[in-house]
Amino acid sequence: MTLSDTAHGIKKADGQHVPTSRRLFFLPLALAGLALLVILSIAIGSKFIPVPQIFDALAGASDANTAHIIWDLRIPRTAVGLCVGMALGVAGALIQALTRNPLADPGILGVNAGASFFVALGVALFGVTTISGQVWLAFAGAFVVTVAVYFIGSAGRGGTDPAKLTLAGVALSAVLSGLVTAMTLLDPKAFNEMRYWNVGSIVDRGWDILLPVLPFLVIGLLLAVIAASSLNAIALGDDLAKSLGANVALTRVIVVLAVTLLAGGATAVAGPIGFIGLMIPHIARWIVGPDQRWILTYTMILAPSLILASDIVGRIVQWPGEYPVGLVTSFIGAPVLILLVRRRKASGL
Repeated sequence: MTLSDTAHGIKKADGQHVPTSRRLFFLPLALAGLALLVILSIAIGSKFIPVPQIFDALAGASDANTAHIIWDLRIPRTAVGLCVGMALGVAGALIQALTRNPLADPGILGVNAGASFFVALGVALFGVTTISGQVWLAFAGAFVVTVAVYFIGSAGRGGTDPAKLTLAGVALSAVLSGLVTAMTLLDPKAFNEMRYWNVGSIVDRGWDILLPVLPFLVIGLLLAVIAASSLNAIALGDDLAKSLGANVALTRVIVVLAVTLLAGGATAVAGPIGFIGLMIPHIARWIVGPDQRWILTYTMILAPSLILASDIVGRIVQWPGEYPVGLVTSFIGAPVLILLVRRRKASGL
C-alpha cells in the first residue's frame, strides 16, 4: 500500500465520502466571494470610494487624493489582510492535522506567546516602540519559542508525540503570558503601544511591514503543500502512516517549521489574531471532507475572506473610526465556532 491509497483509507476510516463535484462546485463561489471582499476592502473606509473610481485609480485616471487613499493605504492594507489570513488559516489546518485535535490553533505551539514575549522584552529593555522594529522581535520570538516547544515535546521516551507537543505549548505559553502581563503592569505607559498590537490589527500595516516577512510566508505555504499528503496518512495513526510509506518524524518537522513561518510571520505583521486558524479549517473540512490537500486549498481562500470581512465590519460599525480586526474576529468567531463544533462532520478529524 502506498500514499496514493491514503485518500481512500481516510474516507473509509472517517465514514465520510465527499464527491469531487461538491468540492469543485464551491471553489469558484469561494473565489468569487474573496474577490468581492477585496473590492469592498478597497472601497469602504472613512471615505467611501465607488467601484468605478477604484478602477479609474488603478488605471491612473483618478485625482491625487483618491489615488493616494487607494494605492498607499487600502491596497497595502488589503494585501496584508490576504497574506495574514492565508498564513493563519493554513497554520491552523496544519496544527489540527498534526495533533489530530480539531480544537488546536497556532497558539498551541507557543507562537502568540513567543511573539508577545519578545516584543515585551524589546519594549522593556531597548525601548522598541515602532511597528517595523516590533515585527522582527515578534517573528524571532515566535520562531525561538516554537522550536523550544518542539524540543521539549520531543524529549524523553517515545520521541515526538502530538499530546506532548500540545502540553509543552500550553505550559510554555502560560508561563510567557504571565511574564508579559507582569511586565505590562510594571510599566503601563511603556507598553501602551504593545497593548494595541496585542489586540490584532492591520491598520497602518503597509508594504514596508509586509514585504520583508512575505518570503517566510511563501516558504511556509510551500512546506504546507509538501506535507499535505503525509498528513493524510498521519490522520490514520502513526503506525498505519508508516506502513503507508509516510515519514512521520520528517512530516512533523516540516509542519512545525511551516507553522512557525506562517503563524510567526502573520503574528509579527498584525499581532495575535484569534479564531482564524481555529475556525476556518472546520469550515473547509465540512465542505470538502478530511483530505488535507482540499482543506488547505479552501483554507487559503476562506481564511483571508474572513480577515477582510472582519476588517470591513470593523470599519462600518464605528464609522468614521474602526475596531481592530482582532476584536471583530473574536465576536464573529466565538458563536460560529460553537455552532461548527456541534456538527459531527465539521469537528471530526
